[in-house]
Amino acid sequence: MTLLIIGFFSETVLAADDAINTGFFNNTAIDGYDTVAYFTQSKAIKGNEQYILTWRGADWQFSSQQNLDLFKAAPEKYAPQYGGWCAYAMADEGNTVRIDGEAWDIHEGKLYLNYSKSVQAKWHKKQLDYIQQADKFYPIATDVSNY
Repeated sequence: MTLLIIGFFSETVLAADDAINTGFFNNTAIDGYDTVAYFTQSKAIKGNEQYILTWRGADWQFSSQQNLDLFKAAPEKYAPQYGGWCAYAMADEGNTVRIDGEAWDIHEGKLYLNYSKSVQAKWHKKQLDYIQQADKFYPIATDVSNY
């Protein structure tokens, strides 16, 4: 029983088939952050429950109707890499670890999220190597048209 409880509250999520980072008790992607705002406003902004779109089995929140529309038109352009899981952890054997929406980076037009700012600092030191490693571990979705 103790092992079950420890596993439930650990930072690493054990269900490797969870393609999108959602909450333990909800279906909200990337802790409710507006993934489009990273690109259009260059900052982390929480989404609003008024602007929700279901994509790849998760509920994505946006801060405006305009951002929702941009995502709906081109979700692969705005969706974070590795389903919004920590990019640094994904590079380490494909670990699925939660993120801090404030620890983010856009590199070559792709959004990468990290567990914390200190982890992000490690990520930046060998970012290209970590991207190559993480790309090998993250599952490629075959059906991304399920709005």
